[in-house]
Amino acid sequence: MIRFYCHSFARPPSRIVLDIDDTFDAVHGHQQLRLFNAFYDEFGFQPIVVFDGEGRLVGTLLRPVRRPNGAESAAHIRRLIRQIARHWPETEILLRADSHYCTPQVLDLCDRLGLRYVFGLSKNGRLAQNISALEASTAARYARTPGQKLRRFKTFSYAARSWSKPRRVIARVEVGPMVRDTRYIVTNLEGGRGKHLYEKIYSARGQAENHIKAWKAHLAADRTSCSKANANQMRLMLHGCAYWIWWKLRAACPKRSPWRRAQFDTLRLHLVKLAATIVEKKTRIIVTLPASCPRKGLLLLLFDALAPPKTA
Repeated sequence: MIRFYCHSFARPPSRIVLDIDDTFDAVHGHQQLRLFNAFYDEFGFQPIVVFDGEGRLVGTLLRPVRRPNGAESAAHIRRLIRQIARHWPETEILLRADSHYCTPQVLDLCDRLGLRYVFGLSKNGRLAQNISALEASTAARYARTPGQKLRRFKTFSYAARSWSKPRRVIARVEVGPMVRDTRYIVTNLEGGRGKHLYEKIYSARGQAENHIKAWKAHLAADRTSCSKANANQMRLMLHGCAYWIWWKLRAACPKRSPWRRAQFDTLRLHLVKLAATIVEKKTRIIVTLPASCPRKGLLLLLFDALAPPKTA
């Protein structure tokens, strides 16, 4: 899958962003690797899924339904980066993930491999001491002028006891009529304001959750009903190929059209579920669409955009 991902680019990119996340996959049989998860109150899997910043699926790994520990996360990232580096040795890679991927093993691995990262960071008492004054002043400022949520940021150096060195941490303090919330991220990106790093870089990671939703809800990627783990891993890869087909179709739509942001099921209803006459000839297949097809112009454009290159 990683080789397919790398070959989808005409030339090696100078920089890519990889969003690493996992998702719950309920099962209702006696499949290998299944476990019971008390939070979901079901048996299932918890595969790790990786997308790039443009929504391309990079890879997916079937695993039991438990939070990956630091050693497992680091091993998965190491294999992932090693495969990408074989194709793109000069490409800079930025990793984004939520707080349960922010482990000492992963942080040290990123330092060794020269990877950039922006990870969520879990709250604790030592972190709270660094921003107690900011939280108090933000609450007081909001009390004087209530209305829209007030959001402020603070950047400081922090080292957990398990970390090998201090690292840059950005705190986001938010006060509103119904909420008082503080979040943290850790990064090795130099420069840039904390507001920009949090809102424009880290928060964009949430788009990966929409990609996972489309992959599961519209392409049935959670249909892992085989008894053997290898067979279910193969199912994930096949559903990954289906995701690529729809992603390529959507990416071929005009940039400023609403189709460029449409969900996969919307594209299927409007562009694929159409009456057509199909004639198989010796050297080609002819698809004849009805003359009154409402998406005729878009379909012709997509046929031209996705047609294979003509041989000399």
